[in-house]
Amino acid sequence: MPPALSDRAARTAAAIGAAVAAAVTLPVLGAGTLWDNSETAYGEVAREILVTHDWLVMHQHLQPWFIQPPLYFWLAAIAAKLFGVTAFSLRLPSALATIAMGALAGWVGARRGGLRTGIFSALILSTALEQAIIGRLAIMDALLDLCLMVTTILWYRAAEENDGSSFVWGWAWAALGTLVKGPVAVLVPGLIVAAYVAWNTRYGKGWPRLGGRTWAIALGVFAAIALPWFATVYAHEGSRFIDAFLGQYTFGRYLGVVENQTGPLWYYLPVIILAFFPWVAFLPLALLTGAREGARNAEPGAAFLRYLVVWAVVTLLFYSLAKTKLPNYVASALPAMAWLVALWWERTLAAARLRAARVSAAAVPVTILMLAVAIALFARTMHFTQQTTWLMPYLIELGAIVFAGSLTTFVLLWVPRARALAPLALACASIGAITATVSIGVPHAEALKPVPALAHRINTLRKPGDRIAIQGVSGGNALAFYTLPDAEALLGDGSGTRNFVCSAPRAFVIISARRLTSQPSYGRDLHVLESVDGDTLVLYDGPPCS
Repeated sequence: MPPALSDRAARTAAAIGAAVAAAVTLPVLGAGTLWDNSETAYGEVAREILVTHDWLVMHQHLQPWFIQPPLYFWLAAIAAKLFGVTAFSLRLPSALATIAMGALAGWVGARRGGLRTGIFSALILSTALEQAIIGRLAIMDALLDLCLMVTTILWYRAAEENDGSSFVWGWAWAALGTLVKGPVAVLVPGLIVAAYVAWNTRYGKGWPRLGGRTWAIALGVFAAIALPWFATVYAHEGSRFIDAFLGQYTFGRYLGVVENQTGPLWYYLPVIILAFFPWVAFLPLALLTGAREGARNAEPGAAFLRYLVVWAVVTLLFYSLAKTKLPNYVASALPAMAWLVALWWERTLAAARLRAARVSAAAVPVTILMLAVAIALFARTMHFTQQTTWLMPYLIELGAIVFAGSLTTFVLLWVPRARALAPLALACASIGAITATVSIGVPHAEALKPVPALAHRINTLRKPGDRIAIQGVSGGNALAFYTLPDAEALLGDGSGTRNFVCSAPRAFVIISARRLTSQPSYGRDLHVLESVDGDTLVLYDGPPCS
C-alpha cells in the first residue's frame, strides 16, 4: 500500500476505533454510585486533592496515602474540578484512555494490514468484555494499559527499525505509566522486548544498535518525567513512603499476597475467557497461526506476529507468577490479542480459507458456556456468589445477544459477497450486548450497593459533632466517600466500639441486620433508622453511656 493510502487508512481506522470505544464507554458513564471497594477508595483520594489542595502527597481520610502514584488521581481531580465530584468525572479518565486505545488499535492495525485489518483491530479490542468494563470504572487500569500499549508498540518499532526516536518516546510513555502504577510500566514492556529479541536471534538479529547517546536521552526523558514526583515525596515523607509504596505495595504485591487477593497458577485462564469474550473463540487459532507464521521469517509481517505472540504470552506468564492476583492485571495483553485475531481474520478472508473461521464462529456458543463456567469458578474463588446470582439475568441477556451475533457471523461466512462482514456482525452484537446490559443493569445494580443509600440517609439527619461508623459489613470506603468525614470501621464489641458510641452526642453506625438483635446499647437510646439489602443503619443518642 502506498504511504499516502496507508496514512489515510490508518486515520480512518483510528477514527472508527475511537468512535466504537466511545460508544461502548461513554453512554450512562455516570449512572449509578461508585462501586466499593476500588472506585470509592480511589474516588476519595481524588476528592481529597481538592479538599486539601495538596497535589503532591495523596491522602485518604485526610491521612497520607502511598499505595499508588498520582497521575490518575490528578486527572480525576481535574475532571472533578471541572464537572463536580461525580461518578462521571471520576470515571472520565478511564473512558478517555480506552477511547485512545481504540484509536491506536485501529491505527496500528491499518498500518500493518490495511484498512480492513485496522477496523477489525479496533472493533475487537473495544468490544472485548474486560476492555469495556475497565473503561467504565474509576480505577487506574485503563490509563496504565494505554501507557503500556504505547510503550510496547514504540519499543517494537525501535527494536525492529533501530529507530532512536521511537525508543525515546517509548521511555516517555513508560514514565507516564510509572506515574500511574509504578515500575511495572517499565518492567512488563521490557520483558516483552527482551523475549522478542531473544527469539529474533534465531534469524540472525541481535539487540538493536541504538547507541549510547540515544540511551542517555531516553533515560534522561524518563527521569525528567517520572522522578520529580517520587523524589519530592521522598524528601517530604522520608522512608515511610518508600517502605509503603515500593516495599509493601509494589514488590510486596508481586512476591506476597496483598489484601487477600491471591489465586492458583491457572487463575488467569478463566479470566481470559471473560476478558476477551466473545473473541476468545478465535484466539487459540490466532495464537497458533501467529506463532507458526511468525516463525517463518520470510513471511511478510512475520516479525510483528512474533512480537504479538510474545506480548500476549509474556504478560500472562508474568502476572500468573505473581502472588497477588486481580483479573484486571492481564488487560494489558488485550491489544496484542486483538491484533492477532484481526490479522488472522484478514488472512483467512483474503485466502478464502473459511473452514477454520466457520468452526470458530460456531464455537462462540461454546465460549458462552465457558464464560458461564469461568464466572462460576471466579465467583467461588473470590467469594462473589451474591453478586453473581444478581448478575445472571444480565449475563444471560448478554449471552443471548452475542449468540445471535455469532449465528449471523457463521451464516455470513457461507455467503461469498458478505464474508468480509462476518466479524462486523459479531462486533455489532457485542456493542449491542454491552450497551443493553449497561443501560438496563446499572440502575438495578444499586440494589447491590446499600451503603450509598444509607449514607444519603445519614446526610439528611446529621448534625455537627455526630460520628459515623460501619461495623462488621463491607462498604467502609463508600461510607467515607458519600458522607465525607472520616468514617471508622469497628471490628467488634470491645472497648473501641464502646468508646466510639459514648464519645459523641450522637453516633450513626451501619451494621448487618443479623447483628441487630445482639447489638449492645451501652445504656443509650438505640434507633433503627433504615435497612437496605441486609445492611442496617442505627443511631445512638439520648443519655450518656452507663
